[in-house]
Amino acid sequence: MIDDVYERAGFGGTIRRGERPAIVVVDLTNGFTDPAYPSGADLSDVVASTAELIESARAASVPVIFTTIAYTPAELTTVTWLDKATGMRAMREGTPAVEIDPRLPRGPEDVLITKKGASAFFGTTLAASLSAMRRDMVIICGATTSGCVRATAVDAVQSGFPVLVPRECVGDRAAEPHEANLFDIQAKYGDVIDLKEAIQCLTAS
Repeated sequence: MIDDVYERAGFGGTIRRGERPAIVVVDLTNGFTDPAYPSGADLSDVVASTAELIESARAASVPVIFTTIAYTPAELTTVTWLDKATGMRAMREGTPAVEIDPRLPRGPEDVLITKKGASAFFGTTLAASLSAMRRDMVIICGATTSGCVRATAVDAVQSGFPVLVPRECVGDRAAEPHEANLFDIQAKYGDVIDLKEAIQCLTAS
């Protein structure tokens, strides 16, 4: 029934694909990928799939942009979002929690963007960086599907960038919000694809 409703509303079309993609790796930091942290979960499979995608990007000369959430001591008590998500207060500047997961092949040529909210675009230089690189599509990886990945996908398409989300390269703390938000992204904001297709997009660029 829900699929019929969405089809009648005109959701679920295929996006126009760009020719110059960039990979945006959203918040695959220790604080999200290590279950020892309050906001963390075991995202080993997501990290491994994202690492494979990044290696393919290197071979195809496709740029990779990483994001991290990091707060100053003052922001820990003033950012409204942290009243709702108190475990995020572990994301303190200068701590291991905000460092990119070392299992990912981050290189010196990769851009690192520090953000304070869910979307990688909100209050950051991401859109300007993509424009400066003359990129016309984003492949979004990272965590969490229901939070920062979805928010980034929404802002990406609102900023004029077609969105691809490789299913194997995003993860969440629970299956239900993960699947629900992949459904929502596919319906309204981008194309949810598999890792193999994402790699093919890189090699075709």
